[in-house]
Amino acid sequence: MGRRAELASAGLGGLAALHVSWAAGSSWPLRDKATLSDAVIGHDGLPSAAACLAVAGMLSAGSAFVAGWPADAQALQRIGAVGVVVALSLRGALGLAGLTHVVSPGSSSRRFRRLDRRIYAPLSLTLAALALPAARQRQTQS
Repeated sequence: MGRRAELASAGLGGLAALHVSWAAGSSWPLRDKATLSDAVIGHDGLPSAAACLAVAGMLSAGSAFVAGWPADAQALQRIGAVGVVVALSLRGALGLAGLTHVVSPGSSSRRFRRLDRRIYAPLSLTLAALALPAARQRQTQS
């Protein structure tokens, strides 16, 4: 695995861990759940713990695909990595265009839109670019 894929995999893993902490009731890195909801969802009310864990599971799977797993099923690994790149690219493009509400209805607070354009969308596009080699190259088995 190359350095770019390592960074993308680590970033996705970190985001998965953050979603697990939210599922457990944490509002980190913000002071309370209402502030967290406004900043990361764009409206009142946080998703359920199950929803946070589902997102954490998808991010974990994406991290594994980008890291080159499963090594003994290269076609599956590559398809998974392509899915990661496509999903993150779409998320980033929609965020920069101010259209996140298309895939996440209600994501419309002023604070969310500002953070989406400045942080979330660029982070999504950066992770997509870092993951791209894992989607393009055939992984070598160790």
